[in-house]
Amino acid sequence: MAGDDLGPTWLADWIHGDPLPPPTGWDRPGLALAFHLECAGCVGRAVPWLKRAAPAVGERAVLLAVHTAYAHRPLEREQVAPRLAHYAQSFAALPFPVALDLDGAWATAMGAEGTPHWFVWDEHGALVRSIYGSQENALTRLGYVLQGWGVEGDG
Repeated sequence: MAGDDLGPTWLADWIHGDPLPPPTGWDRPGLALAFHLECAGCVGRAVPWLKRAAPAVGERAVLLAVHTAYAHRPLEREQVAPRLAHYAQSFAALPFPVALDLDGAWATAMGAEGTPHWFVWDEHGALVRSIYGSQENALTRLGYVLQGWGVEGDG
């Protein structure tokens, strides 16, 4: 699966929260959301779903969001970083770290199909699932991921 070896393509630009190492450095499973502020499905469904899931997930898994330029118009860092920081810190008050994939290289390496796109890793850092979208079918599949982690509800 694309993105299994994330060494040089792991995220380096963290806008909100503490930076995270690549999934191989985690001691638990994880879920990353690739999103874009100009994506209605991202800000209207995907990010709120992840935010609602965060308290129930707690320390069972690593959660993060990645704002990516993949499949969107490219912007200069000076244009997107302040807006992203405001969104993550003040507007949405996100309880998980947010990274910036300015040129879309991370999402490309991961095999994203667009935004929103979800990536799930097991506790050993292996990418085990890739889910595109924020409609009911995608969110149902994410609910199954949470159930597998022993989390009640689905965000």
